[in-house]
Amino acid sequence: QVQLVESGGGSVQAGGSLRLSCAASGYAYSTYYMGWFRQAPGKEREGVAAITPAGGNTYYADSVKGRFTISQDYAKNTLYLQMNSLNPEDTAMYYCAANLGMTWSLHLNPIAYNYWGRGTQVTVSS
Repeated sequence: QVQLVESGGGSVQAGGSLRLSCAASGYAYSTYYMGWFRQAPGKEREGVAAITPAGGNTYYADSVKGRFTISQDYAKNTLYLQMNSLNPEDTAMYYCAANLGMTWSLHLNPIAYNYWGRGTQVTVSS
């Protein structure tokens, strides 16, 4: 059974940094597409970053491009999201997601992912 557990969230001042982790288990981690999503209160869940199984390709939402970096450690079956230059608009619950197959045009669309963690809260104060 696929399990995803996020950690690393917290409260930071604007301009600060956080690194989120997503520990994966129950499947062949290196064969799955992985993504980070976020959802703020009253808003829809939005894609933040995605990475292909071999890690060769990454994709970012325009709002985080140049500030966030998605990466993964295959030895630890762990996905990361390094977030720099955080601003209050980044405040949200952050989720990692996984799926075996992918239509790459949907890589930042929540409907493309079948497996989800429970999320970790990120709060950025001004």
